[in-house]
Amino acid sequence: MSNTVAVPYGLPMERDAGPFDPPRQITRLRETRPVSPMVFPDGHEGWLVTGYDAVRRLMADTRFSSRQDIGILHVPYETPGMPTATEPSPQMPGVFIAMDPPDHTRMRRTLTGAFTVKRMKQLEDHIIDVAERQLDEMARLTPPVDLVKEFALPVPSLVICELLGVPYADRDTFQVNSAKFLIKDQPLDEKMAAYGALSTYLAELVTHKRAAPGDDILSDLARDDDLTIEELTGAAFLLLLAGHETTANMLALGTFALLENPEQLAELRADPDLLPDAVEELLRYLSVADIFYRYATEDIELGGETIREGSTVVVSLLAANRDPQRFDNPDTLDIRRKARGHLSLGHGVHLCLGQQLARLEMRAGFEGLLRRFPTLGLAVPAGDVKLRTDMNIYGVHELPVTWTEASR
Repeated sequence: MSNTVAVPYGLPMERDAGPFDPPRQITRLRETRPVSPMVFPDGHEGWLVTGYDAVRRLMADTRFSSRQDIGILHVPYETPGMPTATEPSPQMPGVFIAMDPPDHTRMRRTLTGAFTVKRMKQLEDHIIDVAERQLDEMARLTPPVDLVKEFALPVPSLVICELLGVPYADRDTFQVNSAKFLIKDQPLDEKMAAYGALSTYLAELVTHKRAAPGDDILSDLARDDDLTIEELTGAAFLLLLAGHETTANMLALGTFALLENPEQLAELRADPDLLPDAVEELLRYLSVADIFYRYATEDIELGGETIREGSTVVVSLLAANRDPQRFDNPDTLDIRRKARGHLSLGHGVHLCLGQQLARLEMRAGFEGLLRRFPTLGLAVPAGDVKLRTDMNIYGVHELPVTWTEASR
């Protein structure tokens, strides 16, 4: 395959094409070499995969390992103050997204029953109630307000805390430490301190639940004697982190995207039945959990390239979801699009465990917000919105919004 774009040094991260689009260099790479060599800042010669077909095949191929303990993890961007890795990272018990079968299969099986479509459907009315109560609180405020603080973060946090059995009163503990853990260039000692503080908190919580289980998911897991406290803690860490960070950023960034596409917003307000398709399209269009890593456990052919054993492979789900070979006019937000098949929630054995929960929260959140605040608008110029380019999960740090009236 011809290479008309220079091999990148490090992962291009500047959102120079707009707040919702991939970096221009990544888009050019996808167009010319969707499986591209990439030189990492530590000198490692790895790969960047951006094409839809190649990303989908990679995520379904377990020879591309998710583990971080079988080879050195090469970070694809500069991390000031972080020493270059000289040995593999230790395995974190219970953190099943960093596992391969059969360990991943065992952990995943213990959790599947907690996140069935049927169980999530039974939660739908409760999730709607949570969203409506939070909108009641927001309606009492005098605009402008920060949508992240007043709505996008509280809704999924309340839901996941109740599901897991984590006291919502402790939210400052896990939200602050989660945020520190997700900062890309956070010094390693501070990142590990945040992880340690959250793990200590969750270890105490799951130990208590093993001794006196309640009616929640962590208690259900704690009843399984085959899981160690360390595994329970790791699973709790992952579920809590993913359960509020991803959906919170989708609600905030999705609102920003709709406000910046007023024709789409007007169509959605006029026909709420479009909401399920709109949620899938926003998931595709925004892909807030964009960058993933894999480790080649043998020589593997992918997209006409040979990826050698020991290579670190970086995957861009946002680039894949914007691939014109898969989606027509992919850089256009189209709430009428049938975006099924997008990769925002993963593919293969690591397909998002909480995908149905996330969909329900987004449907309830967007439906309630657009209905209750028909004149919602940005309170600052779009260019002044603070983007989470410094975080491993993309979104906005704040979204100042205003309105002139609201149904109560």
